[in-house]
Amino acid sequence: MTKELPRTAKGRRTRAAIVDAAATMMYSRGVAGTTIDDVLTASETGKSQLYHYFSDKSDLVDAVIVRQLERVLVAQPLLAHIEGLDDIDAWAEDVVRAHEQPGGPFACPLGSLAAELKNDPAFVPALNAAFRTWAEPLERGLRAMTERGELDVDTDPAACASMLIAALQGGMLLARITGDVQPLRDTLGAAVDSIRRRSERGRAKR
Repeated sequence: MTKELPRTAKGRRTRAAIVDAAATMMYSRGVAGTTIDDVLTASETGKSQLYHYFSDKSDLVDAVIVRQLERVLVAQPLLAHIEGLDDIDAWAEDVVRAHEQPGGPFACPLGSLAAELKNDPAFVPALNAAFRTWAEPLERGLRAMTERGELDVDTDPAACASMLIAALQGGMLLARITGDVQPLRDTLGAAVDSIRRRSERGRAKR
């Protein structure tokens, strides 16, 4: 059972410290490899504090899913400004650029959780909601483009947004495995090119 969020600033800080510690450890070790005691040590909190905010480990994992989504969105600020094809292109280029930094290509905080928890029905709804939230800015932008006649009339904004996120996820996984950002550049570039072709067909029919 999910508990209510703390009402005091101190409570919110304590809960956030627990979630942040769990998110960091689950990103590096996985959910199965992270114990409650690990989280308590990393967050410098006591067991009574943790169980004051979370019913059990599953409840904490749900909070980590939300936290990892927040991290993804903070790392992709251009998502908040998707209005046209140039914006989608700029977002894709920014993602690739981030993975070219020292230490990259990086694993996806949300994708890593999904890979581990995808067969657990307790977490699938939360993961699905998180990915839908991630795709929503792209979907809104694509819908606005369709309404302006900038895309093919048969364009499904939701499906195209999902395609972009799927290309990103697949590209990140391959890039991480190979240690080379090129697969991410290729898959995400191909997905954006698919939108570009829809844009060209849409303009041709205007």
